[in-house]
Amino acid sequence: MGPAARLAALLAVLTLQAGNPAGVAARGDTFSALTSVARALAPERRLLGLLRRYLRGEEARLRDLTRFYDKVLSLHEDSGTPVSNPLLAFTLIKRLQSDWKNVVHSLEASENIRALKDGYEKVEQDLPAFEDLEGAARALMRLQDVYMLSVKGLARGVFQRVTGCAVTDLYSPRRLFSLTGDDCFQVGKVAYDMGDYYHAIPWLEEAVSLFRGSYGEWKTEDEASLEDALDHLAFAYFQVGNISCALSLSREFLLYSPDNKRMARNVLKYEKLLAESPNQAVAEAVIQRPNVPHLQTRDTYEELCQTLGSQPTHYQIPRLYCSYETSSSPYLLLQPVRKEVIHLEPYVVLYHDFVSDTEAQKIRGLAEPWLQRSVVASGEKQLPVEYRISKSAWLKDTVDPVLVTLDHRIASLTGLDVQPPYAEYLQVVNYGIGGHYEPHFDHATSPTSPLYRMNSGNRVATFMIYLSSVEAGGATAFIYGNFSVPVVKNAALFWWNLHKSGKGDGGTLHAGCPVLVGDKWVANKWIHEYGQEFRRPCSASPED
Repeated sequence: MGPAARLAALLAVLTLQAGNPAGVAARGDTFSALTSVARALAPERRLLGLLRRYLRGEEARLRDLTRFYDKVLSLHEDSGTPVSNPLLAFTLIKRLQSDWKNVVHSLEASENIRALKDGYEKVEQDLPAFEDLEGAARALMRLQDVYMLSVKGLARGVFQRVTGCAVTDLYSPRRLFSLTGDDCFQVGKVAYDMGDYYHAIPWLEEAVSLFRGSYGEWKTEDEASLEDALDHLAFAYFQVGNISCALSLSREFLLYSPDNKRMARNVLKYEKLLAESPNQAVAEAVIQRPNVPHLQTRDTYEELCQTLGSQPTHYQIPRLYCSYETSSSPYLLLQPVRKEVIHLEPYVVLYHDFVSDTEAQKIRGLAEPWLQRSVVASGEKQLPVEYRISKSAWLKDTVDPVLVTLDHRIASLTGLDVQPPYAEYLQVVNYGIGGHYEPHFDHATSPTSPLYRMNSGNRVATFMIYLSSVEAGGATAFIYGNFSVPVVKNAALFWWNLHKSGKGDGGTLHAGCPVLVGDKWVANKWIHEYGQEFRRPCSASPED
């Protein structure tokens, strides 16, 4: 198998499936890329059109019913209307024998609703699946955790970090968009169904509070009610050992639904438990946050994300500097790149304005039809995982001249060979709702990694281009380096993944922080060891 064939095989493993553009998001994957979420606006606009036609039909029907009502009422209000008049007597009998029957059994209402249902069924295949609702709910919980957001604040439409008594505004939207009781219930129920009561309880508490405030109001679109929220919240408190709260909420439930035998049995059970262990009535249950991915570096990772991109200032470390970079390349002499050294160990630099707005937009447009759910290596397989929420596509440089120009620019700046098989095709990534990639290495840490199928060695370097800006979040955090780099539109980050000895640099453990607000796009160019022997020669020191 030749180098080109080996590269094609690797990219097939990495889920680029030629001839199968993802023009429509796969059901259950809408939440994993914001461009897919944006496409969901189109079917909702179609549904709005259907509902508008239904409302107009119903308004016309109700106007006609009002006309009939007013006509008959006027006859009854006129005390001088004698039934001795044969014409009036005839119309009375006709109304009671025929007209009222036609009004009551009119098919117009059922025809209107049938048209609405038929239209919905045609659109239904383009709508997000329940898995998308679950993914979006988990995204809100992720943002809640990583950025220490207040659930009450989120329900009001504000992004506030709460630490003790201190409240910090992380983002101020131009327009506040608050959540309903049913919205909060759905988030809490996703956590509840996973047995995650740490997240379920605050969201269900907010749902109960909002439902209480609007009790008696009927909303067509709501799936849940105050009773549903009380039921779930009571059992969640029971599961974490707070019997007193479980009892109080269950009693409140019975005020609204006194005939519910299951809840009545629960009340008796909770009363018995409290009678047997009175201390439980005052004990505060401490609910531990679940560490689903078992991240040993979770605290450091989240602290770096919360800084929203902070690194040592240049005056604190004089060896960090800014310069115009030409890398002794004729290509860059007339247009040097602005270089900012971010960190020394690991060596990380930021190249400002590496691409133009036009180039960034072009690359996003080329990738969008091919975006598929991002995966990670799991043994010999590639699987979608909760700790990486995004979609990605691979672009050959033959797709468009802009990619050839980009490769030329990267090669001139780094001095490395970026042509296959010594480098991978450009990977373009669009992050989803709360999209992130938890701490990971770009280079292979196992000899069985699919990366070695190219037979061009490990990933020696990463060149990552920010193709968009975001309003908040989305920084790149280097865990062991203890610094993070914010999203800088059109800039590019470069770092070495391997020491000159070929050994992996543990300091490059990094993560893509969850996107708090915004549409984050990046492009990755991974460069391999082979082909760089004279461009980045080995050092005489094994420590380098």
